[in-house]
Amino acid sequence: MLYQLYESQRSLLEPFTDFAQYASKAINNPSLPGTQTQLGQRFSATYDLFYRLGKDYVKPVFGLHSIRIGEVDIAIQERVEVSKPFCELRRFKRFSDDPPTLAHLKAQPVVLIVAPLSGHYATLLRDTVKSMLVDHKVYITDWANARTVPLESGEFHLDDYVNYIEEFITYLQGKYDNCHVISVCQPTVPVLAAISLMASRGEKTPLSMTMMGGPIDASKSPTAVNNLAMNKSLSWFENNVIFRVPDNFPGAGRRVYPGFLQHTGFVAMNPDRHLKSHYDYFKDLIKGDNSHAESHRQFYDEYNAVLDMDADYYLETISTVFQEFKLVKGTWDVKSADGHLERVKPADIKTTALLTVEGELDDISGSGQTKAAQDLCSGLKKSDMRHLEVIGAGHYGIFSGRRWREVVYPEVRAFIVQHEPAHKVATRASAKARVKPSVTSVKATSKPIAKAVAKASTKSAPLTKVSASRKRSKA
Repeated sequence: MLYQLYESQRSLLEPFTDFAQYASKAINNPSLPGTQTQLGQRFSATYDLFYRLGKDYVKPVFGLHSIRIGEVDIAIQERVEVSKPFCELRRFKRFSDDPPTLAHLKAQPVVLIVAPLSGHYATLLRDTVKSMLVDHKVYITDWANARTVPLESGEFHLDDYVNYIEEFITYLQGKYDNCHVISVCQPTVPVLAAISLMASRGEKTPLSMTMMGGPIDASKSPTAVNNLAMNKSLSWFENNVIFRVPDNFPGAGRRVYPGFLQHTGFVAMNPDRHLKSHYDYFKDLIKGDNSHAESHRQFYDEYNAVLDMDADYYLETISTVFQEFKLVKGTWDVKSADGHLERVKPADIKTTALLTVEGELDDISGSGQTKAAQDLCSGLKKSDMRHLEVIGAGHYGIFSGRRWREVVYPEVRAFIVQHEPAHKVATRASAKARVKPSVTSVKATSKPIAKAVAKASTKSAPLTKVSASRKRSKA
């Protein structure tokens, strides 16, 4: 009933938000008399703020159309490689007519970025993808909004999530010699499970796995998010936050954890910060500070766009990860695609190097939760494991923004290079030598690249704490 009430309220509010949008634009029209007065600016700002607080936020787009490598602009085509009912495997295909650049692109590593299925869309990792595209062939999991998936498409469980990851890895390994996997937040657990199961069967596993800010062991340094999941019974979640999708959506009747509830939880964690942000936006509009106002719009267009999660998947994640801690206790059995139960044994991983990344100020995945993967992967050599703690970074800072670009990404890139086969590193170095970089590109990238090459020829340090203050042919 709550979902229906929410949708009814949104429908009733929609005409008013539309009016507020038109009124704000009309009042702010410079060709009309009186619009550029202080009073006019206040009225326009008020209507604009009302519109943004009441509008329906749809799924954002990645909007990545090109990147620049050296002096060459590389065109980007976003396309779906594998389509499943609850997820699409997207590729960011790069194109160049410059032969040296094309050879350089073809020699680069393949990376599967596993985006979280925890309320936001995969576009939350836009900055992650944009950085990775310069040095890697990039694929990403784009999870579906459960309210758009018809009932006839079946259920979606945590086991299905693990099976999806296995299928995507197998698909990429069939196209390329091998691949690397990066998981951000929630998917660290199912990704570790997927690679563990593949290793236990003796199948080929990725060359490396990078796990960033995820609840591998949610019992360590529990946050407010963890405490809610730990202190409420599973029946409480089922009775209080699970609802059926209303009739006006393709997934009508499906049991889901609605995105609007997740969004309410996000805002409730830092209400004062969001209130101040909206007030600052209002003042920026009055002052005519379009740059800061646009930054606010871009952030909240992403932040306010949320998706529904299938109830079975959501409840099983609560139980498995946050209440019973099955992964760290060694009691997690996953149902494979053929219906057989298989025990998750991270210790069976022998050939997939592990990098764990945590933010010092992460208020979603507490200190030590991601690093716990290092103890679970006891079959790996110490030289194949590395931990990075980013001083001053919160949860989002480890995969987006300045700290991601300046501190985390250079380390991730170097780790991937280090665990590429030697002949591929040599081929890539040769191809890169033929690409003439621009002056600005040299300044921005020469030091990280030199660092990556140096690391590729030496053993990795097992533990590291890094401060943010340091620091048209197909391909």
